[in-house]
Amino acid sequence: MIDLIADMTLAEVLGQVCGLVALGFCIAGFANKNDDRLMVLLISANVAFALMFAFFQSWTASALTVLVILRIALARRYQGNWSIMLGMLAVNLLVAWATWKSITDVFPLAAAVFGTLGMFMLRGIPLRIVLGCAALSWMLNNIVIGSVGGTLAEGMVLVTNIITIIRLYRLKKKYPDFTPGS
Repeated sequence: MIDLIADMTLAEVLGQVCGLVALGFCIAGFANKNDDRLMVLLISANVAFALMFAFFQSWTASALTVLVILRIALARRYQGNWSIMLGMLAVNLLVAWATWKSITDVFPLAAAVFGTLGMFMLRGIPLRIVLGCAALSWMLNNIVIGSVGGTLAEGMVLVTNIITIIRLYRLKKKYPDFTPGS
């Protein structure tokens, strides 16, 4: 283990640390049954992810993650607004095109598209299912770039998300009037 760390550059070590910080925010967010708190915690996680990707020189992922922060803020304010969602999708495509280095940049682009559709158009369980698809896309990207912290973070997001979906399903079954935003 020490040899592994000793072979890393400072940027790679800092990238791993940022991935672990993001992990904490992700777990707290997806474990939460309140959609608004989920969004706020995801903003914090994505600041750490953007830094992580920059340290790993994964520029498409870093740039799209910065847009994730903007998207979360816009989606909270303009939930269900097709025009803003389509504008955000167009900006994501433009940024991906401008920063594209290899075919593996398709993973952050897919994550950005899933996240944008989910955050603007969905709530509760459907939101978390689509965000789970985004997490899987980010996980694949993290595996490709070699980010242990990021891979672990997205794996934990998937597991935590599944648990929260089950919790929401049970609440909805027990209390039919329950809505996740409350």
